[in-house]
Amino acid sequence: MNVVFMGSPAFAVPVLHALMSNKYDIAAVYTQPDKKGGRGQKLLACPVKEFAVSHGLTVVQPETLRNPDEIAKLKEFKPGLIIVAAYGQILPEAVLNIPQHGCLNVHPSLLPKYRGPSPVAAAILNGDTFAGVTIMLTEKKVDSGPIISQEKMVINDEDTTGTLTERLFQLGAEVLIKTLPDWIAGRIIPEKQDEKLASYTRMTVKEDGKLDWSLPAVDIWRRIRAYQPWPGCFTFYKGTRLIIAKALPLEMFSDGEVGEVLKLADGGATMIVVRTGQGLLELLNVQLEGKRSMTINEFVAGHKDFIGSIL
Repeated sequence: MNVVFMGSPAFAVPVLHALMSNKYDIAAVYTQPDKKGGRGQKLLACPVKEFAVSHGLTVVQPETLRNPDEIAKLKEFKPGLIIVAAYGQILPEAVLNIPQHGCLNVHPSLLPKYRGPSPVAAAILNGDTFAGVTIMLTEKKVDSGPIISQEKMVINDEDTTGTLTERLFQLGAEVLIKTLPDWIAGRIIPEKQDEKLASYTRMTVKEDGKLDWSLPAVDIWRRIRAYQPWPGCFTFYKGTRLIIAKALPLEMFSDGEVGEVLKLADGGATMIVVRTGQGLLELLNVQLEGKRSMTINEFVAGHKDFIGSIL
């Protein structure tokens, strides 16, 4: 049976690799068109395309799948199954109706919770204990299709959106491979999602990374993790953007102005903290705009007036 894979970013590569390793016949790989980037604004291929090309797979990069010519081209591959993993385009109904066994989507949330474009960030922002992956049958409405299989994963305190997304798609690849034989054989009855439990996420924008020091320290800590690697959480020090790359919330309180940088002694060690609306946030790694990322101790050594400043 021919399989068409649709995906674009690096974290989708393990899903494609798992299909190949388990001898599924990849008739074509659909990815987003090359985009300009880097120095010189050269055309850059997405990671899925690079992987596919390196393995001799046929790559197709349509601007849109709503074009009748592109739909006709897809039909020529005679896919019995389409697997979607962070492709970046909404599939029209004409595409969904092509494969005999449907279009299966590897989605990084425990649907119907966190439908939409940023489910992993939402799970971290909300302080969830678990995230998860859902294999669903794609329908016209975004992320609303029946559930075929689902599995949970613990969210670690160190997880960022980047690390958790990578782990979730690795899990998704494993769950997909376990699920496909029974799905193709007709032994799985898809479970309709409960619309009453549905929640939606929105697209992350650059301004989401701007820190509000009046929030509780634990909320700021979650934001720092949720918005890494993009857009990154930032504040301003002496008029220059300062990225807070890593931090920890402390159950300690200190009266005074929010956003003030303090130096605390903890036994033989010292901590650099920021006063928040509730509790203190210990800074661990920071990056001044245009400079390299460094530990907070390295940064303070070169910026003595950082202690006592108001961010």
